[in-house]
Amino acid sequence: MTLSRSVLLVAMTVFVANAWGQSNKREPHIGYLYPAGAQQGTTVQILAGGQSLNGASNVYVSGEGVHASVIQYAKPLNNKDLQELRRQVTQLIKQRQQVSLGQDRVPPPAKNKKAAQDADKPDAATESAPLPDHPLLRNLDKMSLRELQHWSAQFTKARMQPNPQIAEMVVIEVAIDADVPPGDRVLRIGAAAGLTNPLRFEVGSLPEVSEQEPNDQINGDSHLFHADSSYSSSQMNEIGDCPHLFDLPVLLNGQILPGDVDRFRFRARQGQKLVMAVQARRLIPYLADAVPGWFQATLALYDSKGKEVAFADDYRFDPDPVLFYEVPKDGEYVLEIRDSIYRGREDFVYRIAVGEQPFITHMFPLGGCVGEKAVASIDGWNLSEKRLRLDTLPGEDCIRHATLSGNGWTSNRVSYAVDTLPECDEREPNDSPKHAQRMALPRIVNGRIGQPGDVDVFRFKGRAGDEVVAEVYARRLNSPLDSLLRLTDTSGRVLEWNDDHEDKEAGLLTHQADSYLRARVPEDGVYYVYLSDSQNHGEDDYAYRLRLGPPRPDFAILATPSSVSVPAGRSAVLCMHAIRKDGFDGDIELALKKPSVSFALDGGRIPKGRDSIRVTLTAREPLEQPVALQLEGRAQIGAETVIRPVVPAEDMMQAFAYRHLVPSQELMAAVTGAKRRGAGVELAGDTPIRIPVGGTAQVQVKTPKGPMRQDINLELSDPPKGVTLQDVSVAPGLLTLVLKADPDVVKAGLTDNLIVEAFIEPAGRQQDGKTAKQKQRVSLGVLPAIPFEIVQR
Repeated sequence: MTLSRSVLLVAMTVFVANAWGQSNKREPHIGYLYPAGAQQGTTVQILAGGQSLNGASNVYVSGEGVHASVIQYAKPLNNKDLQELRRQVTQLIKQRQQVSLGQDRVPPPAKNKKAAQDADKPDAATESAPLPDHPLLRNLDKMSLRELQHWSAQFTKARMQPNPQIAEMVVIEVAIDADVPPGDRVLRIGAAAGLTNPLRFEVGSLPEVSEQEPNDQINGDSHLFHADSSYSSSQMNEIGDCPHLFDLPVLLNGQILPGDVDRFRFRARQGQKLVMAVQARRLIPYLADAVPGWFQATLALYDSKGKEVAFADDYRFDPDPVLFYEVPKDGEYVLEIRDSIYRGREDFVYRIAVGEQPFITHMFPLGGCVGEKAVASIDGWNLSEKRLRLDTLPGEDCIRHATLSGNGWTSNRVSYAVDTLPECDEREPNDSPKHAQRMALPRIVNGRIGQPGDVDVFRFKGRAGDEVVAEVYARRLNSPLDSLLRLTDTSGRVLEWNDDHEDKEAGLLTHQADSYLRARVPEDGVYYVYLSDSQNHGEDDYAYRLRLGPPRPDFAILATPSSVSVPAGRSAVLCMHAIRKDGFDGDIELALKKPSVSFALDGGRIPKGRDSIRVTLTAREPLEQPVALQLEGRAQIGAETVIRPVVPAEDMMQAFAYRHLVPSQELMAAVTGAKRRGAGVELAGDTPIRIPVGGTAQVQVKTPKGPMRQDINLELSDPPKGVTLQDVSVAPGLLTLVLKADPDVVKAGLTDNLIVEAFIEPAGRQQDGKTAKQKQRVSLGVLPAIPFEIVQR
């Protein structure tokens, strides 16, 4: 509830002007980067499209060796600018048409003296007004007729349904050291309103080019990529209507606007094994306002006669397509990319690697035992080796990644898992209880569903009352297997089965196809676990890792958001998501991994049985640069204290409805403002606060002293039903809140954190000399989280 103004006039006098700032703005957000990467040893300019980016001054890129700075901020064009832009572009198109038709000549003479005099007068309507300095408007006067016509058509389409979330732009210069290893980075912008969300930026090893429109025609307008050409970089960047010639390999950068189709022409030699791999959904995992929720790219290859010779709209279950093509004869080919249903927008960004690059299509086994040597057999295209060494050194990551490097190339990244349990390989024949493979538990089994209809059966002995867990790792390791698990007794009676099991740590998967079951066996005897593909598919690449054994209670924690901006002396809210494993439901204590004088974590306990809780991070002093924070969770599981890192993540929406926790590389915190005198706002006394059912309890908050504000409201932010803020009282340097638990709604045993938000409601803007009735709510921040527990009276 919101406390009444009469209470607040007294209660809120303790909040000082320097402790609570004025209006906090909408959180800054970036929706796309274009291009979304660059080659080692180059310097490029990229565009970042987003919202609330005004005052952008700094750029932060994870890792070392990549340096970025803000060149320009551009606000959206207003209607007046757009009208003038259309007029000037129309005039430029007419001029280009006259030149192309040989009509660059003086107008015919006037029929009378008055008309001749009027013709000599300047036409104010045609005089060009200055356009704003905007990245999209550069080089308009240098464009050819075809480029202007295409630009005008696409710009009009893109503005038919403007999206304010990506309407603002920041021009960024990125310089990459030559010795930086290729791989993924994340980029954030520091704006006036704070630190943005992170977006993926790739450091590549291939020469890169960005598309130059128009390139949507198969004949005549597609860029030309020549596998044997020797053109200089200046020739490669020439602008005009002629096809552009580039060497293979190449990395193509582009954007798909509404109805857009991009085509690129290249020459290839007989026998070349070309791999054409798209990054689109990988760059921007989820689009909140698009269906299916990402840029669904399709990739097609045409020969010199315009015949389609290859097509892909995905790679197995990955929406980003990959084309494999062995060139049958020397000639020209056209590569086409578009959205599957011809959608498009500025954030439909892509990167396509084209060349004889190594690409691993499958590997076996999909992991190894911690501390033991592990080598996987690999297969694919253009591989210099057929074996890949896996890193199994002790560490916190269960799922790890590897690439194959050699001859100046780096392959695609493959995933594998490491575990502490003993391992074995599946042995055929094992497709029936009669031939079931005998297992001594616990065990990790590395196997394959090697052909359509294949079923792998495993036999073990159980004792009455024992719990057994069967868990498949396949889809989470990029295997196409859609597993199905069944647990039966010797009579064939199914005791438990599972098809799909959600793993919230795997936030990039939208089809959680790995199976998991946990069951208690009813009596001593032999039991069977059946593993198959739910669609009855199977090939050598349908690999899996099957964990069989008793439960291993454990947990993981994800924290959202992964970017935090907070003024010094204030608090920011983090949501902690607990992923509980194999039945663990105990308390989890949260803390900063390294104690810090700059930050304090309040409410750092995920109560027993809870899957999420909100905590606050309080910044005690300003910092010149954002810092990467590390948090950890501790829990007592049996006799062991288990410690797990807190993984930063972004809570992303897909297609208006579905939410996913997408892991990020770092939890970055930016602290602004001046250094405070004395202590800031903090809780006083012991916590948790015990609120009796049907009664009240008090919580005290220490506050600084200083000038008074009389217009601040307090409100509980998304509290549990039945818990309300009843009253506020003030003493020098101390604020007392009265909390109440409704006996008709709240039951004893509830534990949680209360988040108290402070806000003001300034009067609306004046219109026609009158003040608007609707007030605008402006948040001033939150108090430190208040842990509480509901108890019996």
